[in-house]
Amino acid sequence: MAQRVLVGLSGGVDSTIAAHLLREAGYEVHGLTLWLWDPAGRRENPCCSVDAASLAARELGIPHEVVEVGAEFRRLVVEPALAAYQSGLTPNPCAVCNREVRFSLLVREAEARGIAFVATGHHARIRHAADGAHLWRGADPAKDQSYFLYRVRRSELARALFPVGERTKFEVKALAEALGLTAARLRESQDLCFAPGGIPSLIADAPPGPILDLSGRVVGEHRGLPHYTVGQRRGLGLSSPEPRYVVALNGRTNAVIVGPESALYADELVATDLSWIAGAPPGAQFRAEVQIRYRSPATPAEVAIGGEEARVRFAHPVRAITPGQAAVFYRGEEVLGGGIIASPC
Repeated sequence: MAQRVLVGLSGGVDSTIAAHLLREAGYEVHGLTLWLWDPAGRRENPCCSVDAASLAARELGIPHEVVEVGAEFRRLVVEPALAAYQSGLTPNPCAVCNREVRFSLLVREAEARGIAFVATGHHARIRHAADGAHLWRGADPAKDQSYFLYRVRRSELARALFPVGERTKFEVKALAEALGLTAARLRESQDLCFAPGGIPSLIADAPPGPILDLSGRVVGEHRGLPHYTVGQRRGLGLSSPEPRYVVALNGRTNAVIVGPESALYADELVATDLSWIAGAPPGAQFRAEVQIRYRSPATPAEVAIGGEEARVRFAHPVRAITPGQAAVFYRGEEVLGGGIIASPC
């Protein structure tokens, strides 16, 4: 009897081709869309579409279901993210969503149906060893999504399949086009799914406050902390002989701190809320490559673990270390784990 797999179908090309590849490999494939939004509302948003997912399932000839998880998505992902923005942080909701919703709830639905495996269209790879499953970067460096997956529970990673992780995005789209799948022609999502109009549109009551220079002098007024992030230059409304950048957000005083670009660089950070998808840290002190944003390159660093914190010392200063973002630790292609940036040092 063929092994059964529950594929999270968004309607996009990656999850559609993931389902196709698994069917071709001999799995009995079941499609399921976790609908994150109001069931009475529009069934499409920047990250997924019920209609597109249903069409993909029909074109592939696989069964498809939709499960409403909007209340859980709001409680687990949206509300904590908005609270973080209001406090002056720049969180990474996608990492939280992958752990708490896209994997945990997909595994829950698989268990309810007696299905052993789950699969998604993530560009990442899994390597199995005697001590369990290990997460690796995807084969396509430009589309690698392992950064967003470092918080996935290891027990759930052991049940997961990433069929497109061994392919480039070009190869995925080319296969979809060769198969005549509608997903090949759909636009790829780019925006934060729950805030297509931007985070400030969801926090209209964020209070204005002072913009301070590095000496503490008031140089302007900001529109509310959610409008800003570390490294930002545009939209400050300041006039000065040299460019000024946001170098920090102070949630306690509701202040935006600005300075020259040189003030954006630091060679250390502290991360908390650690998670080890490799099972455990390699030691109390170890070397790794550390990535501080999805589009940032990983930088060689020394990592020291102390209790629930990690202190990271980079080999050279890095730009715009941003509290609230994820610091993800790599050893070569493997993801060791990561944490939430508390502060640069």
